[in-house]
Amino acid sequence: MDYYLVLLLILPFVWAFIRIVSSNLSNQTLPPRPHPFPIIGNILELGKLPHQAFAKLSKTYGPLMTLKLGSITTIVISSPNMAKEVLQKNDQAFSSRTVPNMAHVFDHHKLSIGWIPANSQWRNLRKACATQIFAPQRLDATEALRLAKVQELLDHVNQSCKSGAPIDIGRVVFTTVLNSISNTLFSIDLAQYDSNLSQEVRDLVCGLAKEAGRPNIADYFPVLRLIDPQDLHQRVSKTSNDTLDSLLNLIEEDNSETSLLDIKHLLLDLFHAGIATTSGTVEWAMTMLLQNPEKMTKARVELEEVLGKARRIQELDISKFLYLQAIVKETLRLHPSAPFLLPRKAMIDVEICGFIVPKNAQILINVWAMGRDFSIWPNSNLFMAERFLEHAIEFKGQDFELIPFGAGRRICPGLPLANRMVPLILASLVHHFAWKLPNEMKPEDMDLGEMFGLTLHKAEPLRAIPIRSL
Repeated sequence: MDYYLVLLLILPFVWAFIRIVSSNLSNQTLPPRPHPFPIIGNILELGKLPHQAFAKLSKTYGPLMTLKLGSITTIVISSPNMAKEVLQKNDQAFSSRTVPNMAHVFDHHKLSIGWIPANSQWRNLRKACATQIFAPQRLDATEALRLAKVQELLDHVNQSCKSGAPIDIGRVVFTTVLNSISNTLFSIDLAQYDSNLSQEVRDLVCGLAKEAGRPNIADYFPVLRLIDPQDLHQRVSKTSNDTLDSLLNLIEEDNSETSLLDIKHLLLDLFHAGIATTSGTVEWAMTMLLQNPEKMTKARVELEEVLGKARRIQELDISKFLYLQAIVKETLRLHPSAPFLLPRKAMIDVEICGFIVPKNAQILINVWAMGRDFSIWPNSNLFMAERFLEHAIEFKGQDFELIPFGAGRRICPGLPLANRMVPLILASLVHHFAWKLPNEMKPEDMDLGEMFGLTLHKAEPLRAIPIRSL
């Protein structure tokens, strides 16, 4: 082997070893942590589902915990009080991002509202989202479009009723959300319910989320990014070119005035932060309702009391669906779309509860662990939507027990749209159809496995048989 290549491969590990040893000697005020191995640190603690592994570790080392992931010092937050320290009290100091290697593909980290620092460019994008895309008056103006797309979903499901065949709920909801957003932005549908394109786009999004969640040595040893030892850039670039370019070609043919570069990065952000998370939340909600038939019945009764049998649901009706809103909150508690939110980075040394979070440390907010904490949520592993009828807790960034969209200045800008679309689609599916599991499956036999990534998807798609009820 070329000696220069050997040297190039060895040097990062030597450098990381020195960093770890010096850290052990000098950083005595770091939050508690499990003992790290030389060079690799606590990488072996990750497992296939890091959010679950870190939740277990936090029971031993506390809600403010240090991990060494290669050369990266990572602080894991697992309680509402600690999250409030980071996202509210010290929001500005933690407003930057630790950018994964995957986000560097196509220089996405330089243009994405999710990854760029909280600078003037970010403030301009944030203002555009707040005033032009997700402002209440803008969303009111596009309500008819969303209602039309939901009606197309209901028409498609109604056709499936005639055959008695099960449908992939996540896939059809994904198509609905995809077309709602593409029509809002470009006045075109990007997919049909029976087309391969919808599944290809969904595979693209899930593939990117999986790549982002896959342990990547270049994230733990940034000096290796130029080498890209796991060929991540090649895999992600090829996936994107296969499907994303076909979408861009459609938009280009429609004579859009927006540049292709802007569209590419906007679409990537919307796919991760909007389409996939919204459809994924509806799929998880339907999963929990099918696993708990009595909750499904209670939701249907509420919808019928408010709407009657046949009336079409409007977005103004959502505020009247108290139990359905509780179902959405309970789903987000148990199955948050982004189990760690997006990683933050300390811009300076910050003291929290007597410990030092060092400059450049990566900050992970384990909202999945917070949602399963029995000291906050009685019977925390059970699906109990009623808990939100008893306590006025919202997910808009003020109640730190439930922050699936984050909090502070970098809270998800698409929250206002998600707050309309998730209950609208879920209510429509529950109100207009009864549902049963295929192949005489029992609710207790349903697969609740998770596929980890930047966003959390069901490992196995939810398939259910619709029965026309109206």
